[in-house]
Amino acid sequence: MSRWLGIDLGEKRVGIAISDPDGFLASSREVCELKHPNEALNRVVEVFRASGASGVVVGHPLNMDGSHGPAAQKAETFATALKEKLGVPVRLWDERLTTKAAHNVMIEAGARREKRRGVVDKLAAQLMLQSFLDAHSGTPPL
Repeated sequence: MSRWLGIDLGEKRVGIAISDPDGFLASSREVCELKHPNEALNRVVEVFRASGASGVVVGHPLNMDGSHGPAAQKAETFATALKEKLGVPVRLWDERLTTKAAHNVMIEAGARREKRRGVVDKLAAQLMLQSFLDAHSGTPPL
């Protein structure tokens, strides 16, 4: 397997995670505050090019019944634009409940609300990316 970049796309922030070179372990990398819509795409392209990754996993926020709402459509559009811009594999991965799980981890760790706001998005990206890596261990998803 190879290194993957994980993206948790939000309205105000984008969480970014990266795997180790062997594609076994995801680590949170950063959170980008968004001031305008194109900023997310430009920043992810910049981080990708500096990361040595060979593919990108974009969180796909499906509704609980599996249907596609506005957030899922936004992620699909973002993934398509990213693939066109980078020319590398870009996969959508179900991210249902990763933000909730990230909040729970932070609460259990005793993090205050102000601290959680800045960290939860990159932790959600890490959890989503780890789920992708675990599902593809031993099989190259490229």
